[in-house]
Amino acid sequence: MDFRTTVERAERLKQLHADHQPLVLPTVWDVWSARTAVAAGFPALTIGSHPLADSRGAEDQEGQTFEEVLAAVRPIIAAVDVPVSVDLESGYGQKPADLVAGLIEAGGVGLNIEDTVHSEGGRVRSTQEHASYVTGLRAAADDAGVPVWVNGRTDLFAHAENPSAVLDEVIERLRALEQAGADSVYPVKIQDNDELLAAVTAAVTVPVNTTAHPVKHDLERFRRLGVGRITYGPLLQIALTDAMKDMLKSWAPSS
Repeated sequence: MDFRTTVERAERLKQLHADHQPLVLPTVWDVWSARTAVAAGFPALTIGSHPLADSRGAEDQEGQTFEEVLAAVRPIIAAVDVPVSVDLESGYGQKPADLVAGLIEAGGVGLNIEDTVHSEGGRVRSTQEHASYVTGLRAAADDAGVPVWVNGRTDLFAHAENPSAVLDEVIERLRALEQAGADSVYPVKIQDNDELLAAVTAAVTVPVNTTAHPVKHDLERFRRLGVGRITYGPLLQIALTDAMKDMLKSWAPSS
């Protein structure tokens, strides 16, 4: 993909976030799923680390190298004419500038970055450390001349025994990510908790991303709660897996 097209797609992704409340980005993992989502009418996509790894027989949580991920996403991005964001986990041990350079070279115009560092035993970055990494991503994108959309993810709710008990810490982290240059923020594992979703959407001015199930969740509910962006994580692939099993089992050989 040429540089001009990449910039145009990045600008388009930014505009889509402004135009849609919330913007739904189907999470895809190969050329087939990407083309199917675009054919269904979606104007932008995201590639999820978990479904991408599953489709390649690899492990999630940085079970692939950055080079392997780039090799996998290039044909997906090239197969569609819409903006594509890529889940880059915690960065695969890359410096922010190298992460952004690889993403842009592959044609990606958005990224997801989380604070659980899988390459270092699953430790969680501090608020300042994670914000500093996002600052580096923002600076690298600016230097490259591509307005890459940065979705700053935190796993604090996911790691907590009582998610409500860490709400203040999560809000502090989300605000730090916003100030660091994140275009949206993504506190995972609260998609079924109205109270926590409402609290985080009220705490920041950038869009809040939530995971959703394509069948079980209600889009209007997320809109009422102020959610600005929706992705499926592994849930779309899981839903299709369940549907495929149901379709196939009646003809499966009896055990």
